[in-house]
Amino acid sequence: MIDYFALALGHGLMAIALLRLVLRDDLDADPLLGQLKADTAANRLATSTAGRNAARRARDKHADETVPDDGEEPGR
Repeated sequence: MIDYFALALGHGLMAIALLRLVLRDDLDADPLLGQLKADTAANRLATSTAGRNAARRARDKHADETVPDDGEEPGR
């Protein structure tokens, strides 16, 4: 009898945990999705290959400027 109770208790708690995880509101929210959509839209505005490359270089340059300098070279 105690074996059935232990099995039911363990499986019941796992079912509750699974339901709580599945019903979370932030489960489907991806913070990078908006940024990816904005980058794609910006790339589509640049009609030529040269325009897309210039936009990419500007974006990469901006990303490099925002990285804190800790005195080490990148990649080391």
